[in-house]
Amino acid sequence: MPGSQDFTPDTRNEAVLALLNGQLVPARDAQVSLFDAGFGLGDGVWEGLRLHKGALLFLEAHLDRLYHGAAALRIDIGMTRAALTASLWELLRANGMEDGAHLRLMVTRGRKSTINQDPRFASGKPTIAVTAEFKQRMAEARPLALAMSSIRTSPPEIFDMHLNTHSRLNYIRALLEVMDTGADEAIMLDHRGFVASCNATNLFWVKDGTVFTSRDDFCFNGITRGNVIALCRDGVAPLQQGDWGADHLLAADEVFVTGTMGGVTPAGSIDGDALKSAPGPVTIAIREAYEGLKDSYAREHAAQ
Repeated sequence: MPGSQDFTPDTRNEAVLALLNGQLVPARDAQVSLFDAGFGLGDGVWEGLRLHKGALLFLEAHLDRLYHGAAALRIDIGMTRAALTASLWELLRANGMEDGAHLRLMVTRGRKSTINQDPRFASGKPTIAVTAEFKQRMAEARPLALAMSSIRTSPPEIFDMHLNTHSRLNYIRALLEVMDTGADEAIMLDHRGFVASCNATNLFWVKDGTVFTSRDDFCFNGITRGNVIALCRDGVAPLQQGDWGADHLLAADEVFVTGTMGGVTPAGSIDGDALKSAPGPVTIAIREAYEGLKDSYAREHAAQ
């Protein structure tokens, strides 16, 4: 299974529990209605969460994004942040998870009387589902192969990438377009033609020791991306954000992507052309700094 979200299969996942509308159920048996707005319309928001050394990493930022997205879609989650957090820990304890787990927290508009786009046909009760899996990155994961896609990211007045919604078709199409070339992920330009992100992760590149990435406007509002930008600004590496054409990226010495599952993942090629370093020294320094940030956060926030 190629890509930035590679993981080692774990037989413990055959018996894990999931959380569905407040009830712990075997994940293999969990079901939602055919009339659920998330199933029928992609009408919902989600978060991916990592359990690292007893802590749900950067949970506050993830909940900020979740509640912001739900409010923008006028979905009432119906739970306080404290109650939702308590339910996540209940699920982790029930599965005996203390480290190396991945949660997907999903909130949809819930069951509707009929499947159409009008939110007024909803029952008023959201569907809240959380999967929990034992997931660790493959120890010898190879650098990613990236390829340019013709599918563009969009401005917020068309489709706001800062809302972490269930609607992912644009990004799936981008990946489908490049998969047959052997690529693991697609590089997407924004609607103006500047480098924006990959289809599932945020994109960074390095030239002459400086880290480059896009403006915040037309890429994912990534939690890991924000942490890497902060680390760079704190002195790990010089950073420039702005509008960069594809030629600027193609001249890079190093390229890496960021995401909740993979953290900082180096790329080895773009459109079949090998990069000079994979991973290069700047990527390694940033990855080590990010791992240190994770450990520091876990020491301060691990469940007692």
